[in-house]
Order: sequence, then C-alpha cells, then structure tokens
Amino acid sequence: MRVGSFVLAAQFPGQGQGEALHRAVRSAEVAEEAGLDAVWLAEHHFVPYGTCPSAVTLAALLLGRTRRIRVGTAVSVLPTTHPVTLGEQAALLHLTSGGRFSLGVGRGGPWVDLEVFGAGLDAYENGFQESLDLLVRWLREPSVAASGERFAFREVPVVPRPSESLTDTAGPEVLVACTSPASVRLAAERGLPMLLGMHVGDEEKAEMVSLWRQCARAAGRTPEEIREAPHVSAGVCQIADRRTDAAETLLKAMPGWLKQGLDAHMTVDGRERRMRDPLAYTELLCGLHPVGTPRLCADRLAATAERTGVSRFALLVEGSGDLTATEENVRRLGAEVLPQLR
Repeated sequence: MRVGSFVLAAQFPGQGQGEALHRAVRSAEVAEEAGLDAVWLAEHHFVPYGTCPSAVTLAALLLGRTRRIRVGTAVSVLPTTHPVTLGEQAALLHLTSGGRFSLGVGRGGPWVDLEVFGAGLDAYENGFQESLDLLVRWLREPSVAASGERFAFREVPVVPRPSESLTDTAGPEVLVACTSPASVRLAAERGLPMLLGMHVGDEEKAEMVSLWRQCARAAGRTPEEIREAPHVSAGVCQIADRRTDAAETLLKAMPGWLKQGLDAHMTVDGRERRMRDPLAYTELLCGLHPVGTPRLCADRLAATAERTGVSRFALLVEGSGDLTATEENVRRLGAEVLPQLR
C-alpha cells in the first residue's frame, strides 16, 4: 500500500494566498520527511478553493526540493492547455527528477477558465479524448503529427523524449480522473489508471474499478495490466487521539473554506450550478475517510483497499487550515498510521 498527501493549497477564510501556498509547499516537504510515498497536487483557476493554478509548475518546485518522494498532479486540467505543451513539461520533469513525476489529467468543469484561456466549451464537452490521445502519443513516440478536429500539425520530433531517461521507467505514468462510466471506459481502453475522487465511498469506487477491468479486458489489455493497474483513491485524513476531536477539527474549518471556494466558481455559459452544502459535505467526508485515531485511520485505509482493490491513496491533510496542525497531521500519518499498514 502506498499513501500520499493530496495538496490543494486551500485558502481558508481570513488567510492570504501566499499563506495557503506556503502551507502547501511546507506540507509536501514534511510528507517526504515523514516517509509518505507521494504528494499529489491539485490545480484551480480564479478561486480560493485552491490557489495553485499550475500543478505541473508546483510539481517542478517540489521535485527540486525533495529527493525521494513521488510528485504527481491531481489533476492537470487538459481542456485548458495544449496537450503537447503539457507533454513537454511532463517529459522534462520525468527526465530531470529520475522518474519521480506522475501526470494526472482530467476534464475539469464548465468553468470560466475555458473562456479566459480561449479553449471554449467544446474543449470541455467534446475535446477531452482527442487531447488525451495526443498527450499519450507525445509521451510514448519519437515523433508526432496530428490531424484531429482541435489539433492539426505536421510531424515533429519529441524533444526531450521521455524514453531517454537514465532510469528503468520509459516515461511518466499518466492517470485519468474518473467521475463517470464514460471516463472510466476512456481510461480503461487506453490502459490508464484512474484517479478516484474523495466525494464517493468504497462501494462506488469498487464499482468503477470493476467497470474499468471489464472495459480493459474487452479492449485487449493483458491480465497483468488489469491486475496491477495502480489506481489512486483520494480522501481526507485527520488524526487525533479521539475520533471526535479529529472530526471537530475538520467541522470547524472546512465548511468555511468550502463555502467561499465553491461559491467562487463561475460557469462559462451561465448554466445553473448545484453546489454541495459545505457542512453536510464535511460530515460526509468525515464518515467516508480516515478521520480519527491512528488505529481507526489505518483500519479505514486497509478496509478501502480490500473493498475497492485500490492500493494507492492521496489524502487531504490540510483540512484544519493551520500550518502547524497540518505539519503535525502529516507527521502522525507517517509515524503512527503507515507502520500499521506495512
């Protein structure tokens, strides 16, 4: 089992953006010190829900500041960037980090980002598959040409080529954020592992893994590929000596952050939004994920792995909104939870 942190660089009420980003960077550094396996970085634009607008840029900083831990994006939003640009950045980080970079990609949402970056709503609604396929080709082939609806260009060499890495890994792993049967099928047909969100529980995640396996098998993927697919499950982790104290920490801090963060999202076309109730959502997360004593947290992670078949975790550790408390939470995860799982 491999356990990592999930970093949003969340801006809590009363905090500045610099404070949120400092906590994000520091929590990642502490994650390596505490023995965690990975740090997964979120990407958001124009909202305090997450103040990191470029997960791949922050990944570059953290790869330079660390020596052992894997750093991944969860996710880089593909419709608002050119897949070749993202592919070049991913290849660069793969080569210069000794193979410690993972590229998670997703569709994002129908947000105003699509207007600002000029991609348009069609890139979100219809263009994800074309972008994903071009990105994967860029990371696997020596030269690439495109003749699609969104991207068309003559054949050009891939520089730098991920396969030129001085490691045994041919290129950075690519994962796909999956929230629907359509996205599960898309990932499975390409043999790409899934990133599963923290808003769903074990039963739904197990169903998505089962569907992925069925679709991968139908697409001709090998039994070994299917059996060993390194899916990642996102969740929340808050550790305390009593479960009630851990839950109270999150219930005091997260609803305010969720309210101001979710309220700030603007749709590109004025469509009606359905946002979760912040308090009810926090209560849901406390019930689904490792929130409580170290023993409870270890048991919850082990149970999720057994029920879903997912053995990698990306855990939101900054739910208190406080730097000192976040550092303590990460250190306890490494010192008191991980040994029980290994």
